[in-house]
Amino acid sequence: MNYIRLLLVFLLPPVAVYMQFGLGHHFWLSLVLTLLGFVPGLVYSLYIMASRPPGLSRLP
Repeated sequence: MNYIRLLLVFLLPPVAVYMQFGLGHHFWLSLVLTLLGFVPGLVYSLYIMASRPPGLSRLP
């Protein structure tokens, strides 16, 4: 599953963030950054996906 998320980060960064975090502030920030420019959205999505483990991502 990690490889699928990593592939999605490079293709559609907000979708990968949505799969891990849901419709929270991480998703919306990733979407806005991707709409402003693909590279900022990609960098943010890679950072946020690498900084928080998938199993604990939905805990407050």
